[in-house]
Amino acid sequence: MSVAFVLPLILNSAPAAEPALSAADAMDGSFDSAFAVFAHPDASAAPGLVNSPDSFAAAFQQYRQGNGQTYRGALVPPAERRQRPGELEPVESRTENTIEVEPDAPPPVDNDSIDGRRRPGYTGPLPDRIDQTNEGAFRTPPPEAFPTDQIPIPDRWRLIESLGLVTEKWWDPYNQNTYKGDRPINPAKVPWLPIKGKDWFFVANVISDSVIEPRTFPIPVGVQTTEDPDRIDVFGDPESLVLSQTFLAGFALLKGNTAYKPPDVEYRATLAFNVNYVDVPERRVLLVEPSRKSSRLDHFVGVQELFFDYHIRNTSDRYDFDSFRIGIQPFQADFRGFLFQDQQLGLRFFGTRDNNRFQYNVAAFWRLEKDTNSGLNAVLQSPRDDFLFIANAYRQDFLIPALTSQITVAYNRNREGDDVQIDDNGFPVRPALLGTLRGRDYDAFYVGYNADGRIGRINLTASAYGVFGEDRNSFFTDRPADIRAYFGAAEASYDRDWMRFRLSAAYASGDGDPYDDVETGYDAVFENPIFAGADTSYWIRQTIPFAGGGRNIAVNNRNGLLNSLRPSKEQGQSNFNNPGLMLVGAGADFDLTPEFRLSTNANHLWFENTATLQALRNEGSIPKSIGWDLSAAAIWRPKATQNIVFRLSGAALLSGDGFDDLFGTLGNDGTYYSVLANVILTY
Repeated sequence: MSVAFVLPLILNSAPAAEPALSAADAMDGSFDSAFAVFAHPDASAAPGLVNSPDSFAAAFQQYRQGNGQTYRGALVPPAERRQRPGELEPVESRTENTIEVEPDAPPPVDNDSIDGRRRPGYTGPLPDRIDQTNEGAFRTPPPEAFPTDQIPIPDRWRLIESLGLVTEKWWDPYNQNTYKGDRPINPAKVPWLPIKGKDWFFVANVISDSVIEPRTFPIPVGVQTTEDPDRIDVFGDPESLVLSQTFLAGFALLKGNTAYKPPDVEYRATLAFNVNYVDVPERRVLLVEPSRKSSRLDHFVGVQELFFDYHIRNTSDRYDFDSFRIGIQPFQADFRGFLFQDQQLGLRFFGTRDNNRFQYNVAAFWRLEKDTNSGLNAVLQSPRDDFLFIANAYRQDFLIPALTSQITVAYNRNREGDDVQIDDNGFPVRPALLGTLRGRDYDAFYVGYNADGRIGRINLTASAYGVFGEDRNSFFTDRPADIRAYFGAAEASYDRDWMRFRLSAAYASGDGDPYDDVETGYDAVFENPIFAGADTSYWIRQTIPFAGGGRNIAVNNRNGLLNSLRPSKEQGQSNFNNPGLMLVGAGADFDLTPEFRLSTNANHLWFENTATLQALRNEGSIPKSIGWDLSAAAIWRPKATQNIVFRLSGAALLSGDGFDDLFGTLGNDGTYYSVLANVILTY
């Protein structure tokens, strides 16, 4: 039916023209609403119009099956089924097309449409309640039966034992143990101890240190007698043997739970017992009397720690603190022990700030005499007239992140000029048998900077010291002399997986003119360096006697790096008239397994200035080269802890021109060796 035909029909049939509405517009309401829209008041006005619900229902059903359009009061068939003008098609024959009608209600919600997820706000059905009965059992007390402020439990340190998980054994250092400070002392079991409260802890430590050390070094032939009457050389056979056994027993009594903060009070004592045997091929090397044999068996008991530590206060909620310690105590002036590392009688104030990023020490030490052969503290002898005052400060992440910087200021005041000291083997050690053989007083001021940490992937340790002061009586001139000497050392390492590669360098200035009233040879107070191979190194481990120009004088000292020309670092005085040292080295550590490490090291050493050696030897020229120091060490820890440590190391000195000039011997090829077998057991 065309628009031209429909418009006149609508205009003629309807009393008033209204805009056409679609079926969708009409069907928005109910059936009754739709009928009200489509019905016409006069059914005879035009064929095809409806004015009753029954006729509308039939027409509407026909419309739903077709594809027509509707105007108000008329249903229009599709264009292909239109009739001639003035003629309408019966309702029953119209196109049967389907019109979708919006459902009366939304579909039901599927709460489990996605596995593992549910609709927000929806709670699924709960499982049926399970009622479990246990005839004869005690019911669990309800929550209101317990106090609201605290719940009593067994001793929290012994709770694990109360549960039957651990049984304490006094000899077990690995599991929870009262004698290792894991649990507080029960005051009722030790009424003889002057303690109050239940926060006192006892710590016991026992260490066994065994050493077997065959070695070679230049050994001078005795003037009065010798083991070999046919010997005519200055130096004899170089072979010697050292056997040493040391037992250390330490005890500490601490107050306070130290898991997160320092102890409030600490008493500590450590005793050391050493027995040693040495065999050398020449007499008067070990003992001054020519009649004594060339072997020696000795023993000694020393007090290595005996101090009281008091926690003055906490300065922050992160347990920054101030404390003081008085008595025989260990102290290390820098990271690697270049200046002072010893256990001496002293008073020390120390503490931290800024979450332990800043640390400080202010200390004064009165140096004790040492046993000659063991190096342990001899507390039954009068202390030396030798004092060390030292202050240092550490700052983490200073200048460079991950690098700790330290500033050290120290003053060594020595007044032993009138003291004559003979060691336990009969040799004079103060004054040193050099030059005019007169005693010395001196004041030495040390200023140093030390760093330890890393820069990117490079691990770095560095130290620099300058020493200034006055020697009241130089043994070369018997006049006062100014002290002005310098020291520097650095060790850089790079880690790659289980390997560490190291580079080392050290410089200690030497005295270029022993007679100019300025002493420029650097010497420390009491060195014990962990550097360039440490005691695996031949030069650091062995003592080289300076025969011919100095009686009972050593070029270097055992467990020392510097060429200080002093009788011993334990009993001698610092000497700033010395040839100095230069060292360049490389090494590597290989952690082959968690229990086994292999370390290697190679150093080349020189005298920094040989003027002092030339004056003492009355020689016109002495080369500087000491030689190559090659070493390797294997360390095995069977339990991957420090409780059992086996170490076997070997070192060789391939002597240079300067060493050969000082210690050349008939039949010696210039190679010296040192072997160290060491077993450390710790409880």
